[in-house]
Amino acid sequence: MASLHKDIPLDARPDDVWSAVRDFGALHTRLVPGFVADTRLDGDARIVTFANGSVAREQLVDCDETRRRLVYAIADERISHYSASVQVFSDGDARSRLVWTVDLLPNEIAPYVDGQMDQAALALRKTFGRDAA
Repeated sequence: MASLHKDIPLDARPDDVWSAVRDFGALHTRLVPGFVADTRLDGDARIVTFANGSVAREQLVDCDETRRRLVYAIADERISHYSASVQVFSDGDARSRLVWTVDLLPNEIAPYVDGQMDQAALALRKTFGRDAA
C-alpha cells in the first residue's frame, strides 16, 4: 500500500486553518481555491470537482475538533483503498503546519495522487500566505 505524506508550513493561525479544513463543503472557496473548482455536499460526502476536470466523491469519516483532525475516504472503481487524514498543528504564535497523509491502493496511482497533493499544497500556501517557493 502506498502511503503519501505532506507536511505543509503555513503563515496562519492554527484556528484559522482548522476552520477552513473542517468546513467540509468549502474546499473551492476557503482551502484550495484554484486547485478545486467546485465542492458540493451530499449527506456526509462531498463531490469534489478539481480544476483539471476530475471528480471524486469523498466520504467524511471523522472530524475531531480537539485534535484538529479531519479524515475522509474515497471508494470507486479505480481505487480499491483511499484513506486520508488532514491535521493542523501550531507552529509558533501565528503559524501552522498542516499534515496530510494518504494511504491508497493500487500503488500504481500513487505518483498521480502525489502530484495532485503537491499542487494542493501550493494552493494552501497561497491561501494562507506562505510563499509557494
